[in-house]
Amino acid sequence: MLFKDFVEIVKKLERTKSRLEKINLIVYLLKNLEPDEIGPAMWLLTGKIFPEYSDLKLEVGWSSVSKAYRSTRGIVSLVERKLTLKEVHEYLRKISLIKGEDSRRRKQRLLETLFVSLGQDELEYLVRFIFGEPRVGANEGLVLEALAKIAGVDIETVRKAYMFRADLGELAEIAVLQGEEGLQKVKLELFRPVKPMLAEMLYDVRAALRECGGIAAFEFKYDGIRLQIHKKGDRVRLFTRRLTEVTESLPDVVKLVKEHVHAHEIVLDCEAMSFKNGKPVRFQDLVRRIRRKHEMGRLMRELPFEIRVFDVLYLDGRILVEKPYKERTSLLEEIVDEELLIERIITADLQEAKDFYQKSIGLGHEGLMAKRLDSPYMPGIRGKYWFKVKPAETLDLVIIGAEWGHGRRRGWLSDYYLAALDEETGEFLVVGKTFKGLTDEEFKEMTKRLLELKVREEGWRVWVKPQIVVEVAYSEIQKSPKYRSGLALRFARIVRIRYDKSPWEASTIGEIRRRYEEQFEKKAKISS
Repeated sequence: MLFKDFVEIVKKLERTKSRLEKINLIVYLLKNLEPDEIGPAMWLLTGKIFPEYSDLKLEVGWSSVSKAYRSTRGIVSLVERKLTLKEVHEYLRKISLIKGEDSRRRKQRLLETLFVSLGQDELEYLVRFIFGEPRVGANEGLVLEALAKIAGVDIETVRKAYMFRADLGELAEIAVLQGEEGLQKVKLELFRPVKPMLAEMLYDVRAALRECGGIAAFEFKYDGIRLQIHKKGDRVRLFTRRLTEVTESLPDVVKLVKEHVHAHEIVLDCEAMSFKNGKPVRFQDLVRRIRRKHEMGRLMRELPFEIRVFDVLYLDGRILVEKPYKERTSLLEEIVDEELLIERIITADLQEAKDFYQKSIGLGHEGLMAKRLDSPYMPGIRGKYWFKVKPAETLDLVIIGAEWGHGRRRGWLSDYYLAALDEETGEFLVVGKTFKGLTDEEFKEMTKRLLELKVREEGWRVWVKPQIVVEVAYSEIQKSPKYRSGLALRFARIVRIRYDKSPWEASTIGEIRRRYEEQFEKKAKISS
């Protein structure tokens, strides 16, 4: 398919407000793509360039894109070319592979070569794709419905397959080329990471017990790094919650797994953390170790990692995700040495649960996880099975813009526009602003990262590609005529930068609306 024709379909998607019509347009698009164009088309539509698990990063900022644009406008190519969707995506792949000395200039030159072959509409949408903001309303949910329609199956079949193939591009290929038979065959596979199961937020232990049916498993909630462990014999691979492989960065974790996990084939879910003087090390410091690829010996001595395993997804040929939590954890206790298991109690007693919560907080952890004893493991799904119980109200929000600071913060982008994901449109809508919570060093680093993600400037404001996720504490949610979301956070403050989370894992507008309603119930109970 010509890239020009792809853009025409995307423009129609943007213009229509009808959900059904959008689904039909995606179906039409899928039927007219070549097999090797299906993946790139679905990634671009949903704000990605490459699959989420891919190590490829475009790493081009607004400056490079705008310079390439200015240098190519008005230039007529001597040889008229009509690029296909595949050719355009191949250009982007080549740009991502450029590393080392003078890489910025070389990336810009390749952008110029690409831009000169595109018309104005093609260029406009390509820039949107590059910065992860297609803004055409083709969100993940719509694509899954389109895949169900094209394969002739119900939406649950597609969603189940998506749990184990956390890549819309590959899933679309299976749906289009293999139909129902292909989707039914999609299962959890060893050394192929799946999205981790997610949890809802609750206000207190009492609410957690109620939601879990009067009895629950309570586990310490660490401020650590979520790791998925895949093991076969002596071969071990480690993946983060964003499906990125980090095995080479964590040889000490690999050693722990080999010594303390007694199974030939297994997939485990765990938290990795480190302690200094008996206290847990900050999340930001843990992330720095994962990112460093050199001086492994020194880093392992200074920041040795420990793991606490809390679930098993696969064991010696058996997929366990549909087994109840209690059965999975019983198996876990048989095959993982006690020192690697998460601290856990199962209780129906409110006071015992409260005491366990206070124990976790007293040791410097975040709080508790509460889990239904009958809960399946649902990769990538946030359902009414697992709950986070934390002392502060927090949300994971995406920075989509910032303002230049004044006074002590002069020269830094330091007043951040915080956005949540609108599940209906796939947009990120602002729900507040803050300049509080970061250190001077973090302000400097954030300024550098935001400028690399810059999309456009408006006076002292800089709008950026929605990529950086931050955990934000707040005191209250209010109605707001100022923001399109209709909501605003009061006394927002950044708690930490969530390097491990993608923007698509951010809190949603729907979640914030629910919290807005729930806070009045909570206040009513206090006042009474």
